[in-house]
Amino acid sequence: MSIFPAKIPLATDGSEEAVLAAWTAADLAESTGSELHVIHVGPLARYAATRGGRAALSSAQDALDGEAWRLLYAQVKQVETAGGIVAQAHFRSSERPDADIVALAEEIGARGARLIVVGSRGLGGLKRALLGSVSDSVVRHARCPVLVVRKEGTVAREVGERERSIGR
Repeated sequence: MSIFPAKIPLATDGSEEAVLAAWTAADLAESTGSELHVIHVGPLARYAATRGGRAALSSAQDALDGEAWRLLYAQVKQVETAGGIVAQAHFRSSERPDADIVALAEEIGARGARLIVVGSRGLGGLKRALLGSVSDSVVRHARCPVLVVRKEGTVAREVGERERSIGR
């Protein structure tokens, strides 16, 4: 039994790896007759200046949201330039992009997404532990398969760095 055609959410942050994931998702959607949805979760403004309080926070959030929307539409344009068709673009502001990606994937369509596509920067163990990994968290919490797209050579670079750090 095939999961295609399906609704495929592509989670993007504008990184080089996200661009690779966009090309992969566009090809996959086209070849399987699936619907492609582009998702971007922008950051939340956390602190306001001591002067301005709530108004400064609101202004900061508006600026962050504006930049996030520009990034989202740039990613949609890249998918379309690559020959893909985007069914819908989705945006949220959040401190937890991983949780919102999973939630949006479940909300897309009556039965939710059948496959999520994300890019991964391939952070090493220490960086991943300190900064967290959105793609790792999406893989762990999604109720559907997740395709993680990495830049070629990322794994080899990580292994080489790890071996140098332990003196091999």
